[in-house]
Formats: sequence, C-alpha cells, structure tokens
Amino acid sequence: MDKHSVLREYFGHSQFRSGQAELIDSILSGRDALGIMPTGAGKSICYQVPAMLTDGITLVISPLISLMKDQVNSLVQSGIRAAYINSSLTSAQYAEVMRRAYDGMYKIIYAAPERLSSEGFISFANKMKIAMITVDEAHCISQWGQDFRPDYRKIVDFINRLSYRPIISAFTATATPKVRDDIIDILQMNDPFLITTGFDRTNLYFGVVHPKNKYEELIDQLRRRKNKCGIIYCISRKNVEEVCEKLCRDGFSATRYHAGLSDEERHANQDDFLFDRRQVMVATNAFGMGIDKSNVSFVIHYNMPKNLESYYQEAGRAGRDGEPADCILLYSPQDIRTNRFLIENSRDLNIDLTDEQADEIMRQDELRLKDMTIYCTTTGCLREFILKYFGDPSINYCGNCSNCLSGFETVDITVDAQKIVSCVYRIHQRGVYYGRKMVADILKGSRDKRLLQLGFDKLSTYNIMSDSSLSRIRTILDHLIREGYLSVSDDKFETVMLNARSAEILRDRKKLEMKLPIEKEPKSKKKKEEDFFANSPIFSILKKLRREIADREQMPAFVVFTDATLKDMCRKLPTDYDSFLDVSGVGTHKAEKYSDTFCNAIRSYIEKDPAAQAAPENAESFLENDLKTYKSFAAQQNIAAPWTHEEDEQLRKEISNGMNMAQIALAHNRTISEISLRIKKL
Repeated sequence: MDKHSVLREYFGHSQFRSGQAELIDSILSGRDALGIMPTGAGKSICYQVPAMLTDGITLVISPLISLMKDQVNSLVQSGIRAAYINSSLTSAQYAEVMRRAYDGMYKIIYAAPERLSSEGFISFANKMKIAMITVDEAHCISQWGQDFRPDYRKIVDFINRLSYRPIISAFTATATPKVRDDIIDILQMNDPFLITTGFDRTNLYFGVVHPKNKYEELIDQLRRRKNKCGIIYCISRKNVEEVCEKLCRDGFSATRYHAGLSDEERHANQDDFLFDRRQVMVATNAFGMGIDKSNVSFVIHYNMPKNLESYYQEAGRAGRDGEPADCILLYSPQDIRTNRFLIENSRDLNIDLTDEQADEIMRQDELRLKDMTIYCTTTGCLREFILKYFGDPSINYCGNCSNCLSGFETVDITVDAQKIVSCVYRIHQRGVYYGRKMVADILKGSRDKRLLQLGFDKLSTYNIMSDSSLSRIRTILDHLIREGYLSVSDDKFETVMLNARSAEILRDRKKLEMKLPIEKEPKSKKKKEEDFFANSPIFSILKKLRREIADREQMPAFVVFTDATLKDMCRKLPTDYDSFLDVSGVGTHKAEKYSDTFCNAIRSYIEKDPAAQAAPENAESFLENDLKTYKSFAAQQNIAAPWTHEEDEQLRKEISNGMNMAQIALAHNRTISEISLRIKKL
C-alpha cells in the first residue's frame, strides 16, 4: 500500500491538496517536517497518511480535548485504529486504552501536552515503538506566537527522555517567520522539510462592518443566513452571555461557550452545536481550536480580536468543506481599548517568564493589535492585507471581500483634514489631550454630557463637520494618524497629538486624497450553486438519512459525511458500490458501511421521478440544463409558443432558485396543465 491508496481507501479522496504529498514523502523518508497550512487545507492528512505506512505508533500532541475527540471519531469512522489520552478519561478508560496500545491495536494516539511529564507515559513510550511525534497547533510552543502555552515546552523534555529519537513533524495554520524559526529551534528539528502552502482560502468572503448598533447589525447578518450554521465570537464572557441571551429571546437557535461555564454545560452546549441541535454558537476564543465541524458557513466576530493570527485562525473555522463561507467582523473603536486592557492584564498569566521576556511579549502584542486595527480601517483589499501580513504574494483586488465589492472612490479630503487637525490644535491650546472619540464628537457637534462639561462646545471647531457621518470623520482621522500627520500616545488612553507633519496640513495647505466607500446601496450577491441545494429534494433526502445514521451512532452528522460529500452524491447520483466509491470523501470503509443505505435512497428517488437530474457542477450549468428540461416538457405537451423577455427572466429566476415544474405551478397558484396553457398563449 502506498500514500495514494491510503488516501483513496481510508479518506475517500483521489488526489492530494497542495503541499500534502511533499510533506508525506518527506516524513516517509525519515526527515523531520514543518507544515504551515491554513485552516481547512488538510494538515491532518499529512501525518495521518504516513502513520498508516510506518511501523509503530504516531503520537499526536494536541492542545484541546475536543480536538482529540473529533479527530479520533473521524479516524475510527474511516476505519483507522486511533485513541486519545487526556483528563476526560476515567481511570478504567485510561487503563483500557493503555492495554490496547500495548497489544498494538492503535496506529495513532492523541495526547495532551501535560500527559508527557507522567512517568507512566514515558515508560510506555520507551517500551512501545513511537515512529513519529506530531505537534499539532505548533505555534503554541513559541512565546512570540499568539497562543503561547507553557505546557508545550514539555514536549522537548519528553523527546529527550526517550531511548531513541522518532521523526518530529509539526503543523500550524498561522505562523510568522519568527514563530516558524522558534518552532524549529525549540523542537530541535533536524534539517526539517519546511513548506508554507499559502494562506489564501478563496472560498472565504471577508467583510468588515462599522455598525452604529452592533446587535442590530448582527441580527441583520443572521437573517441573511437563515438556517445556516455559524459561530459568533465575542471578546469577553459578559459579551457572550448578553449576545446569546438576546438571540435566544429573539427566536434564534443559539447556545454559548466560555471558560466560566461548568464542564457539563460546556460539553452539552458544544454537542448541541456539533450535532446541529443549535445553529449558532456564541463563544469566546476558548471555543473552536478543536472543532472540526465542516458545515460552518459563517463566522462573525462581534468584537475585533487582538491580532490577525487569532482572527485568521478563528475566521478559518468557516468553510472547512471548501464551500463558500463568510467571515464578518463588526468593528468598533471601543474594541481597541478593550483589547489593550486584556494585553496589559495578561502579564500576570505568564508567571514563568522573566520581566524582560514579559515586556517584550507585551510590546509584540501591542504591535499586533495595531496591525489588526489597520485591517479593520483599511480601504484596500482585505484579502491582500491578510496575505501580505503572512508574507504571501497577493493582488490588490480579490473580488471577494467587502472593500473590493462595495466600491471605493478617491476623495479630496484636504478641507476635512484641515478641520480635524485644527480641532486637535484647539484642544491642545487648553493644555489637555484626548482620544479619537472626543475629537470626532467635537467635530460632529455631539451633545455628550462630558464634552459639554469640559466646555468643548465653545471651541471654534465644534460642529464644523456636522454634515459628515461620525463614521466618516473617524475614518479620515484614522487615515491621518496612519499617514503620520497626527500621532497617538503610547499609553492606554491613545490621546491624539500634533507632530511635525501636522504643519503640512495647517500651514502648507497640503492637498490630500484617500479612498472612501461609495455611499450607495450594496448590490445583492449573485445566487450561486447553493441555491439549487437549498431546494433540492435529493439533497434533503440525503441529509435526513445522514441525520438518522448520526443519531443512531451517536455522533455529529458531519462525521458520517460532510455536506460537500452529500453534494457530490447529488451530482453523481451513485446507485451501486463502485459508483458510490467515486464520490469525493467516500473511502472503502465508509462505502462498505453506508453504500447500500444511500444507494437505495438514491435509486428510490430516481424511480419515483424518472426526470430527476443530478445536481450541476455549477449554477450556470444548472440553469441551462433545467431550461432544456423545461423546453423538452413543453415540446412533449405540443407547446411551441415564444417567450417574452419578461417571462423568460421570471422563468430563469424561478429555476435558479431550484424550482421544478410543480413548484413553479404552485408559485403561480395554477396546475401544471394551466401553466402549459399559459405557455400556449404566449
């Protein structure tokens, strides 16, 4: 058996994704390897395939219990012998896992990093043959990473206590060059094969919204994604509680997750989300690292995260199945202050660091927060910004982010810039300094109580930008700061200050331009292939069947088959074992287990509706295929009347929504015969 047959038989895929084959070949040759691959790129395949081809056990170090549980469930479903060892096991369960491991029953064992310091586990590792140690979420080992975990440092001590040295492989979704080098040094990797497959995930739409009311905007976003599964990330436990309570009150199927809940409630809520009993999970960043749920179609950040590494990793939990998905960030300047408070108070958590190391980490956190803020306020392509940050090549227009799609125009902001800088100057004349919010409120003419108490309504610049929105004023103010015409203090207050370049605006009257959003109604998104599946009878049948199997086997539905696999079934309509094996995501083990059940359902569907068609490869082919079917039906009924442009457009609209003849007739409150007569008269 080689790597291709393992991929086909156990995982149901016919070819490797970018970088997977190279990493696997390197590991199989006995070389250490480091893979930096975005979420959803298939990192686990890179160590799971070699694990099946090497003599011995592959030990996977993983940071979260939920991650291990999901990975092991998926492996067992695919016919691979795997287990996990962590604090969730009882003494009896742990003893049983170890007994089976000694008997050679497992190819892959997942373990938490704290388990590595156990004398019993070290003794086990020295008695058994550990072919490879894989470090998942490897950025956790670096103090320069966004999610440093001191327990990860135990990995090196564990390796050094082994009587032999196994292959070391490490994987992460987000790592800057500095973090990458740190991973290699700390793990003492020997001339590792290093590959970065690129951070671009073209199926993800990135959007930043600057709402006046966050909760109202959230409701609007959720209504646009009715019946879809998603995650809402909040910056604090308090936010999670408030948002989840409001959503449930307003009729949304939501649940919550944060570290302040009991273990029982966290596990119950997580299962409700995984098993699709609740559609929306409202959570802090404590949720998600170990969640391999494939049908998450959106991730909404209710608050801005403190760095791009965390944002991209959390946003990347959408669209893991390769289907189109949305990553929306609701930005507010208040998020900056909240994140700065969290950074300043995180120092106490790093008790194992020297003061010098803690200071440096805080400085790096501040720089990352600055980059995150620029992402939220840039007028350029959001995807380009992310890719540049991680060192990837990019173009300045992706066509799939809010900045590229909403449209921008270059605007002369010379006069507005003069008003803003003049306002800062007038505040300084009083011998005081204030932040962005106060400056913008003065210019807008706010009746804020504190502003009036300070007498700022008497300034000559008060209310001089009343015709501009507060959002526009803040956008221009942020632009002046980014371009160096104004400065902000380094303390937590971030007061706005004049600098040497401010004179270029006030004294030299320098002409300034910037890109600002064109103020118009956003265009509705073009309907895509998912419109077909939303109304497809066979897709509904297969989803219901999957749900029944998942409930019977007590596992999440996506572990049985992902939505992407069900959609490929709809395209190919397999009716026997061999054709079922051709479906993407169906391996030998799953084909033997489920082919009869699903093929019988598909055969029954076809028998009941001989005109049933497979789903198209894309929306355009669906439209053309169904038009041909419709015209064929008309010809059979001896209907040969021309269509008007308006009626043709209406027909196309109904068909693009996945409607069949019966549905079209129902929409017009007529029988199919009446529709036929109507066509006759055209």
